[in-house]
Amino acid sequence: MEKENSKIFDVAVIGGGPAGMMAAGRAGELGAKVLLLEKNKFLGRKLLITGKGRGNITRAEFDYRELLKKYGREGDFLLHALSIFGPKEIVDFFEKRGLRMKVERGKRIFPETDSAKDVLDILTGYLAENKVEIMTNSEVKEIIANQNRISKIVLKNAMPAGRQGKDISAKNYIIATGGKAFPGTGSTGSGYLWAEKLGHTVAKLRPALVPIKIKEDWPKKLQGLSLKNVELTVLQNGKKRDSRFGELLFTHFGLSGPIVLDLSGHIGELQEKEEVKLILDLKPALSEQDLDKRIQSDFIKYNNKFFKNSLNDLLPQKLIPVIMELSGIDPLKKVNVITKEERRGLAKIFKNLEMTVSSLLGFESAIVTSGGVLLREIDSKTMQSKLIENLFFAGEIINLHGPTGGYNLQVCWSSGYLAGQNAV
Repeated sequence: MEKENSKIFDVAVIGGGPAGMMAAGRAGELGAKVLLLEKNKFLGRKLLITGKGRGNITRAEFDYRELLKKYGREGDFLLHALSIFGPKEIVDFFEKRGLRMKVERGKRIFPETDSAKDVLDILTGYLAENKVEIMTNSEVKEIIANQNRISKIVLKNAMPAGRQGKDISAKNYIIATGGKAFPGTGSTGSGYLWAEKLGHTVAKLRPALVPIKIKEDWPKKLQGLSLKNVELTVLQNGKKRDSRFGELLFTHFGLSGPIVLDLSGHIGELQEKEEVKLILDLKPALSEQDLDKRIQSDFIKYNNKFFKNSLNDLLPQKLIPVIMELSGIDPLKKVNVITKEERRGLAKIFKNLEMTVSSLLGFESAIVTSGGVLLREIDSKTMQSKLIENLFFAGEIINLHGPTGGYNLQVCWSSGYLAGQNAV
């Protein structure tokens, strides 16, 4: 019985997240006998929290070259995968199965139902339709390899009734275990350890798309305040290293929001060398001179009012006390006696709110992991390992991630589909 069971699978997929489910489903669709192993009680645990539970599956960017720019230096690795199964194909995948999609601000694509659970239901239906065998509560203890081939997987826990022993054997294997971000969902980084034991190199792991702690106290006074259309610039040794335009959120520890999350991975790398400063521009559409004229216009409008009552047209109410404090101008000073130097100093503050990075929050608060299995050790045309001939990788475990807004799920869909197709 044990010998018979050890050879029944064409493909064994480790990890029941979006990449693993797509890989297993595609392999099954092509006629393979597929086993999907998941250590949690159910599949897609992290998928359920994507897009704040609404399931931001991808983005409406159908020019692959434009899309790849968002993945940084390593983005070209994904070109073939996107050409086989890109944003258009994943939208078609869900819509053909009855889940309509919609495009929202910033080209983000969500299901019309605003439910990540509906995305998961389609995927589990895809697995059932293609007769994929699913084993939950099944944590991998070890992957055994001989002469550049995996021979079997050893499970920590007992097999389900009717199957003897803890060993799983297949012709080909796909590791789609995710990264270390959100460990509460089961992403503990075990896949990286297996990859290293199999001879692969893993680039340094860092939390990415993660909020940032700030040393100064004033940002913490703004907890809960969200600012749109602002620019955040990263400085090190007085030199600009990066910047983003968009939405930012103040928290009790510092900063979050889309532009902060997108910059966090780069900030983490820089901070390992030297201190990092952030410059927040509240009015990036205006030059300092134009902003000074705008402030002057408002001061004329509120000519006889106190300074503390003169900024309502320019700033959110919660931000006004902080800006007044940083300006050094007496809140009870009448606007008509504020000097030109004070007014210009105020404009400079609007354009140059400086903060010092204390640290990034850890993996428990990160959306994805920066780092992973080196891309040069994976065939971009197939997602096959160049070191272990019957091994494939898919999803967050590889050294590739993008900004917020559907980019990282697209990596999962594209790499998972390609791995499943080529593992058959």
